[in-house]
Amino acid sequence: IADDVWNADVVAKVAGPTDEEIAKLGNDTILVGFLGPLTNTHGTSGLAQAGVTSFAMEAIPRISRAQAMDALSSQSNVAGYKSVLLATQHIGRFFPMMMTAAGTVPPARVLVLGAGVAGLQAIATARRLGAQVTGYDVRAAVAEQVQSLGAAFLELEAGKGAEGEGGYARELTDEEKAAQQQELADKIATFDVVITTALVPGRKAPILVTKQSVEKMKAGSVIVDLAGESGGNCELTEPGEVVVKHDVTIVSPLNLPASMPEHASSLYARNVQSLLELLVDDEGELDLDFDDEIIAGACITRDGEIVHAGAKKAVDADAGKGEPPAPAQLAPTPEDEQEAPAPAPADKTADAT
Repeated sequence: IADDVWNADVVAKVAGPTDEEIAKLGNDTILVGFLGPLTNTHGTSGLAQAGVTSFAMEAIPRISRAQAMDALSSQSNVAGYKSVLLATQHIGRFFPMMMTAAGTVPPARVLVLGAGVAGLQAIATARRLGAQVTGYDVRAAVAEQVQSLGAAFLELEAGKGAEGEGGYARELTDEEKAAQQQELADKIATFDVVITTALVPGRKAPILVTKQSVEKMKAGSVIVDLAGESGGNCELTEPGEVVVKHDVTIVSPLNLPASMPEHASSLYARNVQSLLELLVDDEGELDLDFDDEIIAGACITRDGEIVHAGAKKAVDADAGKGEPPAPAQLAPTPEDEQEAPAPAPADKTADAT
């Protein structure tokens, strides 16, 4: 990238900047991108020291007024869709039921763990391809969204109703995790495909599919783990790799939206544009109103300081000065406007499962 680019008033990126890129940013530059404020403590400290005013796309509050800026949702939609295509590539069988002169082929049974935006899109896409789909989430409130897409909802007792703030699931206790894994183990064995999408902001991804669960699955089954960048939801996941363990193929893609660059880029560009429109006045001049909850909530560094509470706690914890931030401290959402991610569009022609 030409050095002149870094002299712009506003620099928009996808991933956070490297140390070399931070050094090129001026102290009056505004940076926008996926900055990982709860995990990339080194980058956050570097931006503060450089005097950069930075905004993290993943820290934008999840409120109605900010939906057009919600890059997490737009990219999760892409990942959820592509995860099903990866499953079809590796499963070695049909997804829909086939009635032929040679006999009837039953539909593939697909289980989607996690019913956020990526999970709901995966459910909708698998349904469109004719699979028999079941969804699971610790947030009981999303059962209706799963069922509206023509899928069944898997109910477990462990971790039931684990609602967190901002539309996210809270982190389960150790006892809840163990009980959840035990309940899931027997259920997972009955499916041909398992797609995992469960994430807790600022934390290692929860283990939902244990080694014992994989051992119980049918030979030729497929697991697509979308949480690989955070450690993975499957105990046997190798992030960024396709491996076969106990005759089960485990796929863990990294940066999956990048595999569909046309739409991932256009959607992200619109998200960034919507945020930039909030940062300028009617004349197109920069006008940062930090009384606005979106601007204040998404701002990570400003005037040489780390101003985002969750990011500051993460930096202090990394330096041994405090406890790590709670998961909900990424994108604060007022209770009166809290809402879960909108469900992916259903295929109206699909039969209910």
